[in-house]
Amino acid sequence: MIEPQQAMAILASADLIHTADTVDAAVRRVAREISERLRDRNPVLLCVLKGGLPFAGHLLTQLNFPLDFDYLHVSRYRLATSGSELSWRIEPEIALSGRTVLVLDDILDEGLTLAAIRDRLLALGAATCYTAVAADKLIGRTKPIQADFVALSVPDRFLFGYGMDVRGAWRNLPAIYAMRED
Repeated sequence: MIEPQQAMAILASADLIHTADTVDAAVRRVAREISERLRDRNPVLLCVLKGGLPFAGHLLTQLNFPLDFDYLHVSRYRLATSGSELSWRIEPEIALSGRTVLVLDDILDEGLTLAAIRDRLLALGAATCYTAVAADKLIGRTKPIQADFVALSVPDRFLFGYGMDVRGAWRNLPAIYAMRED
């Protein structure tokens, strides 16, 4: 975990990528897209903890159709800045058999985690698995999965804010920042 003074210094030197207003407008747009596509499907929405929580909370209040909600916890990062082995901590408790599922996450980086989540949910019986992310990182390589709903595109940098953290801090920011490239 990072010390508060270090976290403040990181934020002070960071580059603002998307303002809170831009994030808010993008999430409202994605909510409209999801509503149009899934309103008659009685979907199960699954939040990927911890990063997907701000996006899921913001999005849920704007969906005007019946749905079930649950969460899962899987990670490749823990407190590191690069991915490692996939760690499943909590699977959804809601029965997924025959259901339309929408996975909500903070970022589509290399796509390995989200692809593994999709594959696991389909193996658990989901009829269809859609994905929605607050941010899609432009990494310049083909990913094993493309999100069905994307709020914002972001550069290939170390990002934080709006669910993404830097050594455990700043998930709570309403905007998206990038670490300074020095």
